[in-house]
Amino acid sequence: MEGDGDQGGEDGGRRQKRMIRRRQAGEGTSTAAQDPPPVVPMEEEVTPAVGDDDEPVGPKKTELRSRLGWAVIRAIYDGLPDFQVRRLEGMGFEPFLRLEELALDVALIQALKERWDPECHAFLFPWGHMVPTLEDVVRITGLRVDGQAVTGTTYTSYQEPVERLLGLEVRGERSSLVQRTALQASLGVASARPQTGEGQAEHMERMTDDARAAMAEEEGEAADRDLRRFLTLVIGKLILGTKGDPVGCRCLPLLKDLSSVGNYAWGAALLAHLFDSLGTSSRETGVAGFFPLLQVWAYYHLPSLGRGVARRRSTVPLLQRWQFCRDERSLRRQVTMIHDALDTTPFGHVQWTPYVGENDAAQPWVERGRPYFGRDIWLHCFNTVVPLHHRLVARTLGLHQAAVEFPSRQRSWERPGRSFRGIQQVTDWTVRVREQLDDWERRGTEVVSEATSDEDYFWAYARKYGAQVYKGSRRPLDPEGRITSLEGILHSTIQQCDNLQAVVDQLRAELDGARQMVGGASSSREDPGRSVLEGQLAAAVTRAEDALGQLREREQELRTALARTTTLETEMAELRLRPEAAEVARWRQEVEAAARWQQEAVEATRWRQEAEEAVRLRAKARDLRTQLGEERHRSDMLRSEMRGLERALALVRRSRSTASRSGIPSGSAGHYLTSSSGRRRNEEEARRRERAPEGSETGPRVMAPPSPRPPEGTGESG
Repeated sequence: MEGDGDQGGEDGGRRQKRMIRRRQAGEGTSTAAQDPPPVVPMEEEVTPAVGDDDEPVGPKKTELRSRLGWAVIRAIYDGLPDFQVRRLEGMGFEPFLRLEELALDVALIQALKERWDPECHAFLFPWGHMVPTLEDVVRITGLRVDGQAVTGTTYTSYQEPVERLLGLEVRGERSSLVQRTALQASLGVASARPQTGEGQAEHMERMTDDARAAMAEEEGEAADRDLRRFLTLVIGKLILGTKGDPVGCRCLPLLKDLSSVGNYAWGAALLAHLFDSLGTSSRETGVAGFFPLLQVWAYYHLPSLGRGVARRRSTVPLLQRWQFCRDERSLRRQVTMIHDALDTTPFGHVQWTPYVGENDAAQPWVERGRPYFGRDIWLHCFNTVVPLHHRLVARTLGLHQAAVEFPSRQRSWERPGRSFRGIQQVTDWTVRVREQLDDWERRGTEVVSEATSDEDYFWAYARKYGAQVYKGSRRPLDPEGRITSLEGILHSTIQQCDNLQAVVDQLRAELDGARQMVGGASSSREDPGRSVLEGQLAAAVTRAEDALGQLREREQELRTALARTTTLETEMAELRLRPEAAEVARWRQEVEAAARWQQEAVEATRWRQEAEEAVRLRAKARDLRTQLGEERHRSDMLRSEMRGLERALALVRRSRSTASRSGIPSGSAGHYLTSSSGRRRNEEEARRRERAPEGSETGPRVMAPPSPRPPEGTGESG
């Protein structure tokens, strides 16, 4: 539901998306562990929702919302004059416009979107293909799926038809969009925001009064313009909704003649647009299309998910019977849980024919669309043309699924892009896709199946998709789809056993009735025809019981094969993991060896450094020993010299004393002794130089000069 405060145009849409991403980080009020912020799959609105007063309506303000202007459209619809309501009823829109807003289950839509296969336009589940059909559309929404295809010419610019048919100004000359705020204002709802202190009922009543005051009260051109504006809002915002705030106006050429609007299959166009939106990337934050259809379709066909609660069991269309079960967990956590549930859902819990027993008399739109049910057909929505491969879901018709050729996308005429914004080429789709339009006018091709079981289909499905059908965190180890195919075949066999058991019970009841009617042997002779009937019934019962016994044996064999295959797949997974474990162990050993080698290399380097240091120290020790020897020799020389000097001094003393006694001058004796001592020193120095090694600091010593001779005539007096 939209608020008036949103900015229109692409800039407003970008600002709104940025605001969504900031708000999503704190989503929910659950006390459970917070998961990482998920990728937001839907855009958000925070204005109040509309619904019953006795039950909670819509998600909280902090949760995601779709960009469907449901409440605004309902308020405008309630403000239309009675003659306009009758015109809409004649067009077939009345059941759809009477729908009440359904809170969007974003997690369910995101989980289903991630399982969509754009090649075959169907969902991939462990139990096979599933796809919403035209019967789902007409029963859930009430929109008609019969009539003319919604197609025509798309233009580069819709400025002229918007100004002529709607009376609005267009800012962008080359666009297929019109501003929502301008369109709402032209219908009287200029502000969709509640005023301060205004309750929900008062808010809706005020919008309805504003719309009623702006509408033309009598038929004429003004009333036609009002109706075109309203239909543009309904079709462009709900049926063929866009991702952003502006409203698509490609439907305007079909609204020119209001008397022919009811001839188009708007429900089929809704399904085509929805298929095209599902085919976009799951990383996109915005989605387009009427996703409440997909939500209620899952409620009916996959009830074991428990995402919805039936609140009204007799109202139609069927969308009004459901309400969303609020879940306070984070969006990514919810998506993971849904994937896990889909991967482990028993095949028997899938409802292929949920509408059996519905009162179609209360839904006349269903009877009108029945000729289009159960058929392969091309769906048209202007420049979107997609196939509905109903043959992939023959089980929705109560038939066994036969092995068919799975389709692929190889169409040369398909448009290159998916965006409805920007410049478009002027294209007449009634000419470009003439073959597909002829197929629609022929109502497609009826789906038939002569298969007696689903076995061949499941084998082909497993070969085609393998483990691609699993998306959850607890998916089984089934890379080639063997377990999936065996489970499917087992489920098909169980269904056949149940059906055959019902036939056996019916035949036995008929046989018991025939025996009671025959009433003994005498009656048999009176009426031999009854006896023959009894025998035929007994033979039929015997054959049916034999077939049932064979099916029971087949079921047991399949259960054994499934258990054996599951065990084998587990063992194969372990074997695949063993080489990886051995490789990891080998890598660990190599790492440890490398660490040891590195440590040894460090030790070797240290040892080498220590050895070099030892060599250096030994060389230094040798030098020190050499110097020590030289110092010892020098010391010996000095001691020898000191002894010589002492002897010389003793001789001098003796000579002086002798001279004094003999009268020899003391100077001559001193000179002699000095000369003798100098000669001895010179001889010692010469001998030492000869012994000293080369390069030694020990060298020839300079001889001291001789002592001066004392003057003659001086001496000691006796």
